[in-house]
Amino acid sequence: MAKKTKKPVRREWTPAELRTLKKHSKDRTSVAKISKEMKRTVGALRQKALVLGFGLGHQR
Repeated sequence: MAKKTKKPVRREWTPAELRTLKKHSKDRTSVAKISKEMKRTVGALRQKALVLGFGLGHQR
């Protein structure tokens, strides 16, 4: 029998999370550290930052 794959769980971004993400952007915190702290994937963080119009990580 084939394994069932887990369906991704999507969580809305709270205003507090958005403030935290912007603060980390200004502090130039590494994306891996932000990812662990916020319990979100690196891709999700980068995508949200792109939509909001600021950069993350060292590639700025």
